Amino acid sequence: MKRTEIAAILAEPAAYAEQKLAVCGWVRTLRSSGKVAFIALHDGSSFGTLQVLLARDEFAGFDDAVKLNVGAAICVAGTLSLTPNASQPCELRAAEITVEGGSDAEYPLQKKRHTPEFLRTMPHLRGRTNTLQAVFRVRAAAAQAIHSFFREQGFFYVHTPIISTGDAEGAGEQFRISAGEGSAEFFGQPAYLTVSGQLEGEALAMSLGKIYTFGPTFRAEDSHTARHAAEFWMIEPEMAFADLDDDMELAEAMLKSVIASVLRDCPAELAFLRQYYDKELLARLEHVCSAPFARVTYTAAVALLEPHNAKFAYPIAWGQDLQTEHERFLTEEIYCAPVFVTDYPEGIKAFYMRRNDDGKTVAAVDCLVPGVGEIIGGSQREERLPLLEERMRARGMDPQDYARYLDLRRWGGCRHCGFGLGFERLVMYLTGIANIRDVLPYPRTAGSAV
Repeated sequence: MKRTEIAAILAEPAAYAEQKLAVCGWVRTLRSSGKVAFIALHDGSSFGTLQVLLARDEFAGFDDAVKLNVGAAICVAGTLSLTPNASQPCELRAAEITVEGGSDAEYPLQKKRHTPEFLRTMPHLRGRTNTLQAVFRVRAAAAQAIHSFFREQGFFYVHTPIISTGDAEGAGEQFRISAGEGSAEFFGQPAYLTVSGQLEGEALAMSLGKIYTFGPTFRAEDSHTARHAAEFWMIEPEMAFADLDDDMELAEAMLKSVIASVLRDCPAELAFLRQYYDKELLARLEHVCSAPFARVTYTAAVALLEPHNAKFAYPIAWGQDLQTEHERFLTEEIYCAPVFVTDYPEGIKAFYMRRNDDGKTVAAVDCLVPGVGEIIGGSQREERLPLLEERMRARGMDPQDYARYLDLRRWGGCRHCGFGLGFERLVMYLTGIANIRDVLPYPRTAGSAV
């Protein structure tokens, strides 16, 4: 008998009523009264489970079946009955059970609730819990929504190198690649895991017009905060013939589109996360979809924050970068909405950002959201070759190391812009999960690569 996925059954139980079905999955729970037993079966196709009914007087293998342990992989053949007066819409009355993979009393996920710290010690198993099931399903839906959005907007999906010989951030916090201790440089020069696909993405935008990357990036920061990981995923669009306003319009439209898609496609997952992790989750996401994002310059934002410096661990002054506490105060206390902060001081932003006419600030933008802080960082790129070379030299960078990047300004350069979205921070926002380690399937952080 061909297997039927649980998602199909739960989506339309009446279509399968009184039919003989075969389902496969893992035992989530098993309870028995001696005469009847109930198995909650999960197969990954749905966030929900299918109830399997075992009746002693109908099922010959009853005594063996009730010895099954949580985590066992089984296939069940039986007849589906509708149960309109019960908490679940239907149940499968078992006629036959085949055990494909057993599970014993040492299975570590016996309890219904475990701490995130405990689950991080077993990344190979934690995806079986309700919490990680919900998170990873939202993560998948968000990734698919991002691709759909950019395709609808006419962007080309490109793949930029994971192995890089430059540093888009100019920070030097990179993982260096070696072919072995004492060996010669494999690529003939020092090479690193990329911190961003932006510089290569800019080059591709100069031929394709509108592109985006979606891939892994790496930072060798010895950071142990709940917001930092050594390996994470970034979405980085680049647009030719576009300015900072275009950048903000794209970022707002993308966030609203992705959030709306997740609200539509993951109602059960979001309801679970709202119940156990963030009571305001659905209200916040729905508000973002319907409200316009606020816009404020960095200078104006600092003026709004300075009267509240007594509340901050790090008092703010003009010329300093905004800390998470400042970002959240702007979004949660002052604007009560996502906020675009623009035109930052030149000295605290990357070398490639376009200098404004005031000579002090650059055409940079950060998108801040309640509960997380910065989720997107972008800018209009400096297209004027002399100014770009001047800024590079001022930062101790050798323009010759970026000759190909500078060529884009020599031959057919134009105004262009882009941004970077930290995918894990977006997933944190979509789920209400507070630690980046718990939205990554296999988190790599300073001191840990479990």
